[in-house]
Amino acid sequence: MILYPAIDIKNGQCVRLRQGQFHDEEVYSHIPSNVAALWESLSHIHVVDLDGALAGHSVNEEVIKEIVQKVHVPVQTGGGIRTISDVEHKLSLGVERVIIGTKAVESPQFIRELIKSFGPEKIVVGIDAKNGMVATEGWEKVSSHDAVSLALKMKEMGVKTIVYTDISKDGMLCGPNIERTKEMVEATGLDVIASGGVSCMKDLDDLSRIGVNGVIIGKALYEKRISLKQAIKEYEK
Repeated sequence: MILYPAIDIKNGQCVRLRQGQFHDEEVYSHIPSNVAALWESLSHIHVVDLDGALAGHSVNEEVIKEIVQKVHVPVQTGGGIRTISDVEHKLSLGVERVIIGTKAVESPQFIRELIKSFGPEKIVVGIDAKNGMVATEGWEKVSSHDAVSLALKMKEMGVKTIVYTDISKDGMLCGPNIERTKEMVEATGLDVIASGGVSCMKDLDDLSRIGVNGVIIGKALYEKRISLKQAIKEYEK
């Protein structure tokens, strides 16, 4: 199980939102690349351009570029990536792989094109759900798509890995949605990276038991509820 420290960028700063609400944020650093440097000796890095997700195009690209240049571990990033040229550009910065969210809902065939052009190891689909239904555009809109059904459609397009986020749990330190995440793992057979609600080592243990491929950890690291070094020793085997 791979652990991904999360760096969410808003207005050029490292923040954490509560339940995806853009007005409900806590700033943890004015220099996100310094935060990335804290984690780089231990793990991968998960970066989200929150402003980009809302705007539909990259907003904090310079910050992402600084992170990639400062660390020497794989970086995956998402937020506002909508075109093939967006993907090409992000990869040219040295990003290991890109995460597509809104565009996957709007145009599944676009994902097939990306997989054909870049390979499944470079393309991850982000499925963010409220009550099992997929949310888009920075979590501001809830679609009519069921999360598991969308994941199965992405599998048909050639996708191997998804990031599955339960928005109601995100930033709340209340534990992940084990039931829905387990359903996603078992129903799709995809490599599922779980996101949202991780608060302690027990949460990691619960997620490990249901067979997720990876876990994104955000606020629990910033609030020092989880030691990344200890967690990696325990779960990245």
